[in-house]
Amino acid sequence: MTGIKIGYDRVSTNEQDLTAQRNALLALGVDEKRIYVDHGLTGANRERPGLREAMAACRDGDTLVVTKLDRLARSLPDARDIADELTAKGVVLSLGGSTHDPTDPVGRLLFNVLGMVAEFESDLIRMRTREGMAVAKARGRLKGKQPKLSATQRKLLLKLYDADEHTQAELAELFRVSRTTIYREIQRRRST
Repeated sequence: MTGIKIGYDRVSTNEQDLTAQRNALLALGVDEKRIYVDHGLTGANRERPGLREAMAACRDGDTLVVTKLDRLARSLPDARDIADELTAKGVVLSLGGSTHDPTDPVGRLLFNVLGMVAEFESDLIRMRTREGMAVAKARGRLKGKQPKLSATQRKLLLKLYDADEHTQAELAELFRVSRTTIYREIQRRRST
């Protein structure tokens, strides 16, 4: 009996589109019902529900198909761990149609090189993000998370709280914020 092909897609943000990856997996012979997906999770995060489901669906003789190694992992140790786990289960790893053979020295070398490139790309993205944030901060454009309430709203909130006519839940509803925001504003005043 020949195994089945199980696909895995991943995008780092919810705004990114999976169409190209999905089409590539379908072209590689993966049934649409056997494609597992993670939205908004980076490859550096090993705790991904879609990956966990894809790995659990794999049985001896099956093939896990990903379009590129960086969709599976963004660090060499994670890529190796995943490949080792699949090998131990008797599952073949297919990267864009090329089969990873853990017993072949050249195959292992290429896999490690691809893993290092994926890790390098991840490091570059992180570095560019930090540089961009530093430039934005220097220009005064990076101000962090803006408060939920304006200064006027804060003043009114504290006045209503001091009057002791409303609960924190009622105040949260009045100002259309969470109870945590109300509690935080009260704590902020107490600490000053």
